[in-house]
Amino acid sequence: MTETDLIHTRSPIAREQEYERIALSLESCRNYRLLRRLKPRVFKSSRGASSTKRAVFLDVETTGLDRQTDTVIELAMLPFDYEPDGRIVGIDKPFVARRDPGRPIPPGIVTLTGITNEMISGAVVDDEIVRDMLRDVSLVVAHNAAFDRPFCEPLWPEFASKAWACSLKEVDWAGEGFEGGRLCHIAAAYGFFFDAHRAEEDCYAGVEILTRDLPRSGRPVFAALLESARTPRLRVRAEGAPYGSRLLLKSRGYRWDASGKDGPSAWCAEVAEDALDGEVEFLRREVYRRNDTAIPHRRVTAFDRYSDR
Repeated sequence: MTETDLIHTRSPIAREQEYERIALSLESCRNYRLLRRLKPRVFKSSRGASSTKRAVFLDVETTGLDRQTDTVIELAMLPFDYEPDGRIVGIDKPFVARRDPGRPIPPGIVTLTGITNEMISGAVVDDEIVRDMLRDVSLVVAHNAAFDRPFCEPLWPEFASKAWACSLKEVDWAGEGFEGGRLCHIAAAYGFFFDAHRAEEDCYAGVEILTRDLPRSGRPVFAALLESARTPRLRVRAEGAPYGSRLLLKSRGYRWDASGKDGPSAWCAEVAEDALDGEVEFLRREVYRRNDTAIPHRRVTAFDRYSDR
């Protein structure tokens, strides 16, 4: 009988203790890196302090990527409480609901999410619960808010009045030594794994990451995210930029905006307010090759960032 067979003859508690002993042994050796399955945490804060605020980590699963033709099939929100310095002091129970899109889910989405047509047939999201959960919320966090926010606002208008932060774009993961910004990659770097593309699991993983410290700066992840969300920036538009400059603009962080909310489709980037003059100089010198080109820009905050409005 092998050691594995012997372990399986023991009681569940004894098996878990033995697995933990093996795990600790592996962790002590530099030749191994151990990933533990995420155990969701729920702990109540007193919320008695006047400084304590509430946020929700949000994730949606959709029928596809096109916000004009696709729609939400699953919504998950995980409320948590935090102090102004970025300390998370409470994690509440999640809200998870599925929604019938009124048409078949594409096979690729079924494979990706595990959500089948049978699972969502006739399903609706209770809008009143969504409103109640958002009533006291100061911040909505999503890992790729530029995707989630435009899908949520048309269905639940309450999201439009909230400040949003993006844990993908507003934390300098590369500068902190992470190999990628995907939620599963960050989780692995912190030593845990979860079932990705399951909205509830994504939310628990996201909040768990927010409670951790960044490896190089030592700052709490959520503190860094809060600082970014609180900082107004300027959205600069390179309207009519020559086609040949597209790679240069992309390498500088510009992204193509075809939403039409600020004008014609154009390459756009957000810069700090004190960096505007330098950005205008760069565009005129490297992109337009003219010193008199007008560079449109507008101020953006967490209340309108990532929105299609």
